[in-house]
Amino acid sequence: MRRLIECVPNFSEGRDATRIATLVRAVESVTGARVLDCHSDPDHNRSVVTFAGEPEAVEEAALAAVGKAAELIDLNQHRGEHPRIGATDVLPFVPLAGATMAECAAVARRVGGEIWKRYEIPVYFYENAATQPGRARLENVRRGQFEGLRENVLNDADRAPDVGSARLHPTAGAVAVGARKLLIAYNITLSTTDVAIAEEIARTIRESSGGLTAVKAIGVTLRSRRLVQVSMNLTDFEVTPIQQVFDAVRREAERHICMIEGSEIVGLVPRAALDVTADYFFQLDSFSREQILEERLASVFGESALGDTPATRAARSAT
Repeated sequence: MRRLIECVPNFSEGRDATRIATLVRAVESVTGARVLDCHSDPDHNRSVVTFAGEPEAVEEAALAAVGKAAELIDLNQHRGEHPRIGATDVLPFVPLAGATMAECAAVARRVGGEIWKRYEIPVYFYENAATQPGRARLENVRRGQFEGLRENVLNDADRAPDVGSARLHPTAGAVAVGARKLLIAYNITLSTTDVAIAEEIARTIRESSGGLTAVKAIGVTLRSRRLVQVSMNLTDFEVTPIQQVFDAVRREAERHICMIEGSEIVGLVPRAALDVTADYFFQLDSFSREQILEERLASVFGESALGDTPATRAARSAT
């Protein structure tokens, strides 16, 4: 049976189309690594690339992409709404067909060691690849962002990287490398210019503030659209489905005398997470069937390649 894992690097570049295309080509340059999706946001100044393949190909493609990002992106010049610590900010590995979380954690640690060896970019391990309990949560690793971490790492042993010296790469920063379950990146845009409202809603609904389980959220400004956004990661859609998150944001928006302008799913989403009759679905902007994970995997690798995946197991349990 074919073994498939997914990698979803987040690059700190969402505005320069030539650079973004070059990053995608770096992944595609490795035989066996297949790009499934690329989503870029100029306000976040961030691109999310999703690719998959056999573990060996995915490892090498991830390393090629990290190296190319280090060549192209200078964090000293980077400005954007999304928190970041590196040119390649996060590099998670996700088990798909015939692979386990433990295998993806091992991949993450091998890749992390090789990133330092090849590029002298320090690495922090997070989620299921974490080697320190306090670093399982990505937000703990990314606290202070590039500028703050650059200073803290010199004086605070608790902020030292897991791999590499206690000094960030001067332009590429650091990379958070992890292993995790399928995640849904979900953003809701509000009909207001007041970012304080988005920030307050984010605080109310996110798990770390006592809100919804398996929901991470921040409030950001979309300057190009003159709106604000609640930007979220749903780390377990079976525990907290999209509809529940949408309803919670809608209630809070109404309490602040504004409304939902629209929403988006960034990258791919498991079929089991979607309900085409739900309220949230009708307010998704530019959603395509090609964003359904199983559809993309089948089109790229063939139906037989899917086998028993976390996505297909979730789909079966939902029927």
